[in-house]
Amino acid sequence: MSNKQNGSGNEYRCAIEKNQNGKYTVRVRAAFGRRSWVLPVYFLASTFDTAMKRLEEALQLLQRNEERLWFFGRERSDDPNFAEDLLVDIGLRLDRRTEFPRKTAGLGVPREKPVPAVLLAPVRRALAEAVETARAASARVAVAGD
Repeated sequence: MSNKQNGSGNEYRCAIEKNQNGKYTVRVRAAFGRRSWVLPVYFLASTFDTAMKRLEEALQLLQRNEERLWFFGRERSDDPNFAEDLLVDIGLRLDRRTEFPRKTAGLGVPREKPVPAVLLAPVRRALAEAVETARAASARVAVAGD
C-alpha cells in the first residue's frame, strides 16, 4: 500500500496476529486522506471467520464515523479519552503500539462511501496467509526445540 495519500479516499492497512490466549488480534491503520491523519485501532476475535466479519464491520464504521473521529482525535487537549470512548462504543480500541506487522493487507476506499465486499476478498486472503505463515513458523520453532 502506498504511503502517499490522495485527497479523495481513505486507506486501510490491516494485520492479524494470534495472541498467547489463542485469540486473533486484528489491527487496522486507517489513513483518512482528506485531512491527512492516521487512526490506529484494534479488536480481538475468537476465530478467524469472526475476525473477518468484525473487520468488515469495523471498516464500515470507520468510514461512516470519519468526521466524528477526526474531530475528537484532533481535540485531544479537551478530553484525551473521548476519542477512545467513541471507539469503544463502536467495538474498537485505540492501538498505542508504534510498530506495525510487516505482513499487511491494504485497501483504498473513496471517502464517505461504504466499503465494497469485493475489496475485502483479497484482504481476507492476505490475512489468512499471514496467519498460516505465523503458524508454520511457530511449528518450525517447536520442532527445532525438541
